[in-house]
Amino acid sequence: MAIAPELRAQILRLYQAERWRIGTIANQLHLHRDTVQRVIAQACVMRPDAALRPSQIDAYLPFIRETLAKFPTLTASRLHAMVRERGYTGGPDHFRHLVACHRPRPAAEAYLRLRTLPGEQAQVDWGHFGHIVVGRAKRPLMAFVMVLSYSRRIFLRFSLNARMDSFLRGHVLAFAAFGGVARVLLYDNLKSAVLERVGDAIRLHPDLLAFAAAHRYEPRPVAVARGNEKGRVERSIRYIRDNFFAARTFTDVDDLNAQALAWCEGPACDRRWPDDDRLSVRQAAQAERPSLMKLPEHDYPVAERLEVHAGKTPYVRFDLNDYSIPHTHVRRTLTVLADPDRLRVLDGATVLATHRRSWDRRAQVEQEVHVQALVDHKRGARAHRATDRLTQAVPAVTELLQRAAARGHNLGSVTAALSKLLDRYGARPMQAAVVEALARDVPHPNAVRLALERARHADQTPPPVDTPLSDRARSLDVTVQAHALDAYDALGPVAHPTSDPTSDSTRGPTSEPTDEPTDPKDNP
Repeated sequence: MAIAPELRAQILRLYQAERWRIGTIANQLHLHRDTVQRVIAQACVMRPDAALRPSQIDAYLPFIRETLAKFPTLTASRLHAMVRERGYTGGPDHFRHLVACHRPRPAAEAYLRLRTLPGEQAQVDWGHFGHIVVGRAKRPLMAFVMVLSYSRRIFLRFSLNARMDSFLRGHVLAFAAFGGVARVLLYDNLKSAVLERVGDAIRLHPDLLAFAAAHRYEPRPVAVARGNEKGRVERSIRYIRDNFFAARTFTDVDDLNAQALAWCEGPACDRRWPDDDRLSVRQAAQAERPSLMKLPEHDYPVAERLEVHAGKTPYVRFDLNDYSIPHTHVRRTLTVLADPDRLRVLDGATVLATHRRSWDRRAQVEQEVHVQALVDHKRGARAHRATDRLTQAVPAVTELLQRAAARGHNLGSVTAALSKLLDRYGARPMQAAVVEALARDVPHPNAVRLALERARHADQTPPPVDTPLSDRARSLDVTVQAHALDAYDALGPVAHPTSDPTSDSTRGPTSEPTDEPTDPKDNP
């Protein structure tokens, strides 16, 4: 727990001047007893009338001071174990408080006030301002901050990531707002600025070096753990937290950036200039502007560039979302150029698709023309497969389709109907039926169907069915042939049985065949 200097002085005053007990001080100041003891032990104070009493640690103080001189950061627990091995019998808690009085304190470091010339230096850093929820995604809310070291003018822009494209875009917008470029830009050990540091050797990010070369300024990283070297941007971020972001409401990042721009041009510029109370930051920035370097003639491309691979579906994935592309470019490596508001997919130098960028998660951003083109292609592919099958099985279909197209028939429905006829009747009858339909100059599936039915009746074959019959249904499916009725006229009259006792009752009635046909009307 960090103790404020005012509270520390009050504890020491109550202990030395008012002679309060440690427990009383802790109760009245609402502190823990150990906190009060630590403050008193670190100050190494005692009451004027307190008599010095011998302590177990006195015999070990030379060893403790010598060890702490060599290892200033050695923990009290480790030091306690070392003195216990040498005969110390005291407890660890009391030992810790005693060691605090003898631990060497680092000397206070003095700093010179840094002064820069107008237009000479600017300081850059990122600030983290929590998270923002966009749909199903939770994005970090990052603030890009650039401060002109001479005038203290602030540029502020929020984004949903801290990638290189957002980093460079912040530079471009800051230069445009300032009306020029400072000669030196100071950076912390950001990943966007410093890739590797070994001693005094520093390897800067190649994209940052190319950007700095285009704008003719020097990128200069500060030393490790030396926040004072870029204290103006550090204080500006704290000023932004307290005077702009605290208790502020906004609908989205665009709304927040609009408010940030108005704040930077308003209250942030109207505040007092630290170097001269008679001037404002706005007046100092106006005086500094002629000293800034001019902006380059051409805009530097700062869009995020990423190589992506399109799979078997017509989409490419970028930043947790899928974006549609033409189906003709699947299974290729494409290039994505992303801005905060727009995303483009390129194949080489050709722009395949342009989408509005989504900051959501697992969103599928697509254009209707891409989906419809794939659907039409699939339908056309099915039609081509049916046509190829027909022409291979029934060569005469090619001419029939040509004549049907010339007369304006729907080739899709013609092809589908002919395919069903081919499945039902077979290739050989189909070929003859198509030839007959062409001979009649009727290029239509109905003409082919009629020809097939006439041929079936002529051959006296059963009608085809779409589904195979069971064995019982096939046995019942018998063609009954009608006989001529003249055969019945050749039959003689049927004799009825008589009461003649000599007749054989066991035999049925018989009739003698005659040469003359009998008339049924002659039979009484």
